[in-house]
Amino acid sequence: MVFSAKTSGSDDLKAIISAISTLVEEATFVASAEGITFKGMDPSHVALIDISWPNSAFEKFECDSDIKFGVRIDEFSKLIKRAEKKDSIEISISDDNQLLVIIGKNKKYKIRLIESSATDTPLPKIPYDAKIELSSKTFDKILGDVQVVSDYLTINTTEEKAEFSGKGDSGEVVIVLEKDTEDIRNLTVKSQSVGTYSLEYLTPIVNAVGTKADSITCEYSSAKPLRIEFKVANIGRIHFYLAPRVES
Repeated sequence: MVFSAKTSGSDDLKAIISAISTLVEEATFVASAEGITFKGMDPSHVALIDISWPNSAFEKFECDSDIKFGVRIDEFSKLIKRAEKKDSIEISISDDNQLLVIIGKNKKYKIRLIESSATDTPLPKIPYDAKIELSSKTFDKILGDVQVVSDYLTINTTEEKAEFSGKGDSGEVVIVLEKDTEDIRNLTVKSQSVGTYSLEYLTPIVNAVGTKADSITCEYSSAKPLRIEFKVANIGRIHFYLAPRVES
């Protein structure tokens, strides 16, 4: 079995590990000739993350057969944080079946692998009625503005505009973004849609990946899960799914 993946810098791997750490404590990665993938759901089954990192994004990549390797995210994250921005990070499986992590030219770590607990989590198959593309900076600002008064973000879209709002004990907020302005890069609405989603899950994932993402695309339908796609230059796919709040 041959597996080795080397990044040219540390930022992309830091963003991926940070994103995963918002949902799970243990992660099982799948490596194949095509690249590395991860799919995981939080313990309460409210949020799901789907990551695909193609072999072309690595400085060096070798994998002669499909393998799974599991790690504790906090342990892996501590090592990755020791890397400077320009440091390469190389991961492989050592002869004694540990994860070998080489940072830059002079740091070598080994961490123990854990038993793979991954189950094949199916992705939601939903026909979405609304699609909004924003810069990651704009979306991050919206979440911050809403979080001042609410624990939940409500998105309401029509063909002309997207409305983001929140309401809590201390008050309420409404942010309206018109179509064909610099705030919204794309707005496609098949029918007016309204959904409410937890900021407890949304804010950490946007903080983790948003700084690396050029844009964020939100797709949803009324009372259906929200799907967010982060467009990150050297990472193939980061999709985040979040179940809607159900009013009791």
